[in-house]
Amino acid sequence: MTTDRVDREIIRALEEDGRMSLVQLADRVGLSATPCKRRLARLEESGLIAGYSARIDRKAAGFGITAFVSVELERQDTDKIAEFQRQVAHFEEVVTGTLMTGAQDFLLEVAVESLEEFETFLQTKLMRLPGLRVVRSRFALRRFINRTRVP
Repeated sequence: MTTDRVDREIIRALEEDGRMSLVQLADRVGLSATPCKRRLARLEESGLIAGYSARIDRKAAGFGITAFVSVELERQDTDKIAEFQRQVAHFEEVVTGTLMTGAQDFLLEVAVESLEEFETFLQTKLMRLPGLRVVRSRFALRRFINRTRVP
């Protein structure tokens, strides 16, 4: 989909405040409500705007531990990769999962309340999956950039 300056302004405005009214959005980007509504509908229908959600402060919600877990599989064929993805998708502790290039096959971002909960996650869920070669964990000390916008 081709976007112009106004489309990008709409996206930026919604990234900053996804709860603003259509009238506020239209005013901010310099359109009247009807053309703004048409553009917004086009952005949504095209999939460029994939949805709306609330950003949750994990620490305030009680999830003060974030770990990045790299996983290498014994075999990297399509079926093994797909099966790992299907199984990990059921683990609520995993907030993002990324298929990687290089030495690691996957990078998982895991959010938990405590180190004990992380240990339980490892022992009762992740390490029980078949076909794992190496699992390495690193703990985040502090997030200093947390962009949710398109660059």
